[in-house]
Amino acid sequence: MQTSISPPDTPMTVRLIVNEEPITVDVLPQAVLLDVLREQLQLGGTKKGCDHGQCGACTVHVDGRAMNACLRLAVMCEGQSITTIEGLARKGKLHPVQEAFLVHDAYQCGYCSPGQIMSAVALLEDPNAATDDAAIREAMSGNLCRCGAYRNIQAAIADARRHLESQASREGDHL
Repeated sequence: MQTSISPPDTPMTVRLIVNEEPITVDVLPQAVLLDVLREQLQLGGTKKGCDHGQCGACTVHVDGRAMNACLRLAVMCEGQSITTIEGLARKGKLHPVQEAFLVHDAYQCGYCSPGQIMSAVALLEDPNAATDDAAIREAMSGNLCRCGAYRNIQAAIADARRHLESQASREGDHL
């Protein structure tokens, strides 16, 4: 089987599911997911920070796993499900992590908040993650906050964890 390689200036068609919506988009082979989300799909919640995968501002979920969108080529996401900060709220209701960030004033300037929130959601959805404060700090260490809202961010995540556990417990009681 022979594979043809497109020149770098020839767009390729990529099929994605972005925030639960099927999307087909033409991208250059070297286009990173971050730029496609922001520039082509007009999803500006995912922030461009360092462009080197070191700050976490561009964190999105790809098939349920937190990833830096600045390091992933869009063509690598063919057929995958992408969730951005815009896709977390359901039926007009904020995700519990988003609510906790508001309650705990964990957003300061707000630039890093989308990436922080996306990483926190991935942490809280990981059944293998430890639940102590040290585990939260470690899991969030790839997300930088220039304003220094780390204490508030940690408190928001711990609060969201308690809320989600309480919600799961209530749902389990109704089974």
